[in-house]
Amino acid sequence: MEVSFAKEIASLKLGSGSTFRGEGILAVTKALLQSGVGYVGGYQGAPVSHLLDVLLQAEDVLSELGVHLQTCTNEAAAAALLAASINYPVRGAVTWKSIVGTNVAADALSNLSSAGVIGGALIVVGEDYGEGASVIQERTHAFAVKSSVWLLDPRPDLPTIVRMVEQGFELSEATNTPVILELRIRACHVYGSFDARDNVAAKVSANARLAEPAVFDYAKLSHPPVTFNQEIDKVTRRRPLAEQFILDHKLNEQIGPADGDVGIIVQGGLFNVLNGRLAEAGLSDIYGNAAVSTLVLNVTHPLSTRQITDFCAGKKAVIVVEEGAPDFLEQAIGQILRKADLQTKLHGKDCLPMAGEYTPLVVADGLAKFLAPYGRDVSALTAWLAAHKTRTAKIAAALKTPLPARPPTFCTGCPERPVFSAMKILKQETSAVHVAADIGCHAFGTFAPFSQGNSILGYGMSLASAAAVASVQQKRPVSIMGDGGFWHNGLLSGVASAAFNKDDGVLIVMNNGYSSATGTQDLPSSRPNDEGRGKGIEIERSLRALGLGWIRRVRTYSVGEVKRTLDAALKSKDKGLKVIIADGECQLARQRRVRPVLAKAIADGKRVVRQRFWIDPDVCTGDRSCIRLSGCPSLTVKPSEDPLRTDPIAHVNNDCVGCGLCGEVAHAAQLCPSFARIDIIQNPSRIDRWKRAISRALMRPFGGPSAAITNGGRVT
Repeated sequence: MEVSFAKEIASLKLGSGSTFRGEGILAVTKALLQSGVGYVGGYQGAPVSHLLDVLLQAEDVLSELGVHLQTCTNEAAAAALLAASINYPVRGAVTWKSIVGTNVAADALSNLSSAGVIGGALIVVGEDYGEGASVIQERTHAFAVKSSVWLLDPRPDLPTIVRMVEQGFELSEATNTPVILELRIRACHVYGSFDARDNVAAKVSANARLAEPAVFDYAKLSHPPVTFNQEIDKVTRRRPLAEQFILDHKLNEQIGPADGDVGIIVQGGLFNVLNGRLAEAGLSDIYGNAAVSTLVLNVTHPLSTRQITDFCAGKKAVIVVEEGAPDFLEQAIGQILRKADLQTKLHGKDCLPMAGEYTPLVVADGLAKFLAPYGRDVSALTAWLAAHKTRTAKIAAALKTPLPARPPTFCTGCPERPVFSAMKILKQETSAVHVAADIGCHAFGTFAPFSQGNSILGYGMSLASAAAVASVQQKRPVSIMGDGGFWHNGLLSGVASAAFNKDDGVLIVMNNGYSSATGTQDLPSSRPNDEGRGKGIEIERSLRALGLGWIRRVRTYSVGEVKRTLDAALKSKDKGLKVIIADGECQLARQRRVRPVLAKAIADGKRVVRQRFWIDPDVCTGDRSCIRLSGCPSLTVKPSEDPLRTDPIAHVNNDCVGCGLCGEVAHAAQLCPSFARIDIIQNPSRIDRWKRAISRALMRPFGGPSAAITNGGRVT
């Protein structure tokens, strides 16, 4: 069961005269419906997962408008979906996480751009950069330049975001070119409002189908010889049209005075960070009324040559605030100024770092370096920076030692953690093997306490990345892959290739039932239910259809069984790929599914038993081996109750969901017997009360608990 967006879906029905309030990504959803989109699709990934989630749960709204919804198995399929706009006057929108998703979609994206579109084609990508990123540090801008796709980077303001979505379709149709709308995580989650408009049903849609297919036109295929003319068309017709459209519709914004000896050119998505630092310097306010001439690029590709030259003319210097490397904008603007023979001094990466996230501190420092030499008073800004450095120094002095790194980790009760516990125990008993890691929750296994993983090459690519490793070492490599990665890319690129080449290795498929890392969306193998799209397609049957014979299924929480099965796979005399399907439902999804059911049962007075685990403080030795093998957030330490013992002891806090891993690890690794299971019984029966009364009576002489039933009607 996915997260419910019932409240957000209701707001999608708002019409003219109403005010929409919500997050940026929800504003994008509403803008799509206001734009007369005919079909939507995509592949989930932060920070744009909610776009697809909301659309999936709003199928009744989409059906009324005739909007076709396609949940794609990967980003390449999503990009290919836009082919409908090549031949038909229908608007389509797809979404995915960039830059990794754009990498996957690159082939279809290039061909789409070459052929061009007659219906508006909009691609909404979520691009994280810097410390907030969960992927490699690259920019979508490179693909926009390479493939001549127009790139929008809207100012993080809901009216601006909505306008960019709506005019993005118009720009696409006016220039016969796909358009990418790039959103940073802060833009996706910025909260605000805008004046809603009525949703628009597409002229061509599932409710208004064309009677005949498009007339065959070879010129619309991305195939030689017509591709030669298509490439010429991109630069001689499409790009000039785009530059003129940008000017005519004022897609970029000029903020502050038109004149002045200095100016700032900034990516739209960075404007809020920039404006906050200008406000610290006394050069703007919270509403963006800057006192320095500023050009906000809501469109970062293509640049309008006339707009850049008009803005820079008469200024001594201009700084380009552009996050990430390479410095695409700075190079392009420098070329424009040189060709126009303008002597405006161009700054950018000389004041700001070439790589890394442009945080408020980074931007403040860069602004001070830029403005001070040109006579601007930056004393307030430098004072703000100095105050921050002073606070940081005081905190460091108080701590005496730097704070330890705090890497992300598995959720409490995650079914994937036991697999890595088993792998760690087996490694200690035998020796290390090469582990090919993958994208997904299981990538957390590369962090302490497990530290398992020698490479990560892409989503579903672990098995493919281990193909050559097997030929250069004596031991079989182990590849980790989630069920999401399996369907995304792993089945074809990994399993089919390994079967075809008779690769000798071990694959562990984490079958947790959902695309968990992106918000528990359904997969082809997810169990069918009323709210999802799971089809229950068996991973094992797919593997056997490829001719694989060595396949074992294990319950992930059975650490000992996982260890024995993995050991058998590594030592097997059978050649070829050996697959272990590790079954264990995503605990986050399970809790969302189970909690309402249990709450209703308790309210109805039904007997409900809930399990959790406990550590006997008198038995615990305090060596904390259980923590080093488990890593569960609910397994922590506390001061010993024994006044003669100074070292802390292990402790299970109230976050425990009763998965039993701590006890399994203790048993599989032959650790101490201090773990105990507690059954919490709500709405206990007479037999439960009778058993507890006898137990209490027997234990009282030995100093046992004096109370058995709590005020909440629970027996423990």
